[in-house]
Amino acid sequence: MTTISASARRSILVIDDDPAVLGLMDETLTGSGYVVLLAQSGPAALDVVAHTLPDLVLVDALMPGMTGWDVCRMFRQDPRIAAIPLIFMTGLTETEHVLRAFEAGASDYVTKPLALEEVLARIGVHIEAASRIRAAHKALDNAGRFLLAMNTAGETLWATPQAARLLAVLPADLRAAMHVADPPPPPGTVMLRHLAGENEIRLTLVGATGPDEHLFHIAAQTLFPERTLQTRLGLSSREAEVLLWISRGKTSRDIADILQVSPRTIDKHIEQIYNKTGLSTRAAAAATASRLLHQG
Repeated sequence: MTTISASARRSILVIDDDPAVLGLMDETLTGSGYVVLLAQSGPAALDVVAHTLPDLVLVDALMPGMTGWDVCRMFRQDPRIAAIPLIFMTGLTETEHVLRAFEAGASDYVTKPLALEEVLARIGVHIEAASRIRAAHKALDNAGRFLLAMNTAGETLWATPQAARLLAVLPADLRAAMHVADPPPPPGTVMLRHLAGENEIRLTLVGATGPDEHLFHIAAQTLFPERTLQTRLGLSSREAEVLLWISRGKTSRDIADILQVSPRTIDKHIEQIYNKTGLSTRAAAAATASRLLHQG
């Protein structure tokens, strides 16, 4: 049986109304090095993921109340967990039931009675694939590209971590009303604007990436940039104003003309900006200001 090093332990959420199945999977997965989370119903599973995000989910198809299909649909509607692999456990092998699982958003399925070595093999494949995808999403975030994908109905297919964070700021009714028209608008269209405190969140269509997959860029832009720079960097109001113009590519002479002061005065403000922030070049100052003012 394959085991996992302690430093690379992954967590798996098992959802089944049968205590015997939960016990079996708990023993099997723990013995293989996984951290195991257990839930005996759909609502209990939703409570678990509200506090802890697993690396993979195993869910029984037929449960009283909220079925496995219902759980899958709920998971796929939440940007935080939409990309987590979900494997159905089912005794139903008819094609229509298998298709129904995939239509609900399942990544894979295994049949009962469970062949444990096969289950472990499938888990390993999906966790590894999901790990690569998360690494790519994190790289996009680090590059300042907060991206997500939605289908025509407005359901989130995946989102980078920072994009998911910004999506979570949007009111639930606003998220529920999001959709993509058929045919979709041209790339670059701003699909949504929402005021959140001192920021405006914008959702912009990048383009279609599949038959029913549309890529979006989401960003939060401050409505009071000078105040943000002043507060975050400990600058005076005039220094923050100068830094803002630097971030917009203006030269010292340009800024002097805009603020109606001498270029020498602007150079003194820039020197103070460097002293207070620890930065040493205009390029570094501009990049820092842009990062603080444009989240995404």
